Amino acid sequence: MNFELTEEQQMLNDSLRRFVTNEYGFEKRGHVINSGKGTDPATWAALAEMGLLAFTFPEDYDGLGGNAVDTLVVMENFGRSLVVEPYLATVVLAGGLIRDHGSEAQKADILPAIGSGERLMAFAHSEPGARYNLSRVQTTARKDGESYLISGHKTAVLHGAQARQLIVSARTSGAVGDKQGLSLFLVDAAAEGIEIHDFATHDGHRTADIRFNNVAVSAHSLIGTLDEAFPAIEKAVDLGIAALCGEAVGAMEAMNTATLDYIKTRKQFGVAIGKFQVLQHRMADMFIQAEQARSMAILAASEADSDDRERRREALSMAKTLVGQAARYVGQQGVQLHGGMGVTDEMFAAHLFKRLTLINLLFGDAEHHLAQVSDGLLAASA
Repeated sequence: MNFELTEEQQMLNDSLRRFVTNEYGFEKRGHVINSGKGTDPATWAALAEMGLLAFTFPEDYDGLGGNAVDTLVVMENFGRSLVVEPYLATVVLAGGLIRDHGSEAQKADILPAIGSGERLMAFAHSEPGARYNLSRVQTTARKDGESYLISGHKTAVLHGAQARQLIVSARTSGAVGDKQGLSLFLVDAAAEGIEIHDFATHDGHRTADIRFNNVAVSAHSLIGTLDEAFPAIEKAVDLGIAALCGEAVGAMEAMNTATLDYIKTRKQFGVAIGKFQVLQHRMADMFIQAEQARSMAILAASEADSDDRERRREALSMAKTLVGQAARYVGQQGVQLHGGMGVTDEMFAAHLFKRLTLINLLFGDAEHHLAQVSDGLLAASA
């Protein structure tokens, strides 16, 4: 596996690192969070101008033809500064679904609009009680003449209240839990019958509970093939996992840097606590965990675009397991080495810890994905 960035990716990395360092500092992030809007229009416009919002879209739709490794570079830099913009929801999840499964008309309408920063989108899939079971969908889409009527309840929709359009998974046939019978629909967020409850998660991001009460959508709103959406849902989630692994690596790097700076200046018994060998050992372990996580994030990104489902899912689960475990370790150790200050909102470390904790939970925590890997290995050896 190639662990080196291409020349273009290195240029992207350097440019984006300068941007988040100079334009998206701790105070700026706090202002965006406290506004309750979930996004900063100026920052989003700047990302669009840099080409980041269209980076992974085909050139025929004003994109740059990038891949999941390019997304890794972007998300790693976002992780370093804890950027709260809806990049994951709009570009990676919703944009990825339209790119890979949308009709030509949908691609022509949506992808350039996302790339220019004009349109925010969200993927409404998770439901109460489903936990990490992607096929457990109770929301229904019932045929009504030339339209479909969508009814159901989606929860934890990333940036759902900020989106202009939603991609909604619904059951068009089969029983709850069946992989067969799921479909995806493009829904206007302002459509009659939609109730959106917006709230902040503990790490400062925005999410929403959304209820659909006989929301009418046309047959043209169907994305992909009727009843056959489960593979598309899996692929979208895998792309999201790869992106989150990259973000976690960036956040761990930031936590290690902040913690090292702190123990070099915090004094106890007249000397900097960084002089104590036991704390040096802890820092060494933190850096090792972060480097191992980086290797697995690269593996995840290199496999995320693959159409080989079994290989892709195994690689993504292995990566999410190790990255989740590393995120927990680095986050907890960083907070402990900061002492009581480590859990106060005034310290960047506290916000890094919160985000690392939530990244571990999103799209399946380390324990869930470890079980997935174990089940796959047992099945392969049977």
